[in-house]
Amino acid sequence: MARPDTSETDFGFRRVKPAEHTRLVKGVFDRVASRYDLMNDLMSGGVHRLWKSRLISSLNPRPGQLLLDAAGGTGDIARRFLARAGAGSHVILCDINESMLRQGRDRAFDRGDGEGIDWVCGAAEALPVADGRADAYTIAFGLRNVTDIPRALAEARRALKPGGRFLCLEFSQVETPLLKRAYDLYSFQVLPRLGAAVAGDREAYQYLVESIRRFPSRRKLLALMEQAGLEKTSVRPLSGGIAALHSGWRL
Repeated sequence: MARPDTSETDFGFRRVKPAEHTRLVKGVFDRVASRYDLMNDLMSGGVHRLWKSRLISSLNPRPGQLLLDAAGGTGDIARRFLARAGAGSHVILCDINESMLRQGRDRAFDRGDGEGIDWVCGAAEALPVADGRADAYTIAFGLRNVTDIPRALAEARRALKPGGRFLCLEFSQVETPLLKRAYDLYSFQVLPRLGAAVAGDREAYQYLVESIRRFPSRRKLLALMEQAGLEKTSVRPLSGGIAALHSGWRL
């Protein structure tokens, strides 16, 4: 059996060159940016909000801290962090997709809750921040879309201060057979149709379903984090393994 071409990476179930992967992912989020937050609520029945609350509770931010939120999209994690951290806290929200950033900035302006967020266009593999600047680093449902995951993890460690916390919230692998069958049926049969009906883009949500299946297992991601220099790593499955919260530290 032929080995996979290591000069290629997964885009859903397809193997593509890294440059094409980056272009294709940008295209997905360009197309769905205006409906992204609505689709998150519809797809998960609002459960994604509970997962994100778990991330913030685990982080337990304090006044004056600086968060680097990679692949931060429309700012969901950033707003939660600021609300919890309080006075003097700040977020550098970095995302490769200008359309997602624009949606987040515009909505924050309309709501009047964007103060304390720097909206920065940049890739997780080449963060536009100085070494050792951030008290914490988060990436929620974004690492799966990164072209070079090991490089992104190394960048996360570089950007953290000694003693800084790394948290990754991402879809994971359902292990209970009955739940897995139901989840697969929902994923492959319902989600693409929902994406077509609500966001006008079936292919984007077909990619979402496929990319979850191609994402590293919880154990493999812990190993990648450790290879990047993160320490005291741990993982907590959420909702029967539908999602998982990975934690690490720069010590």
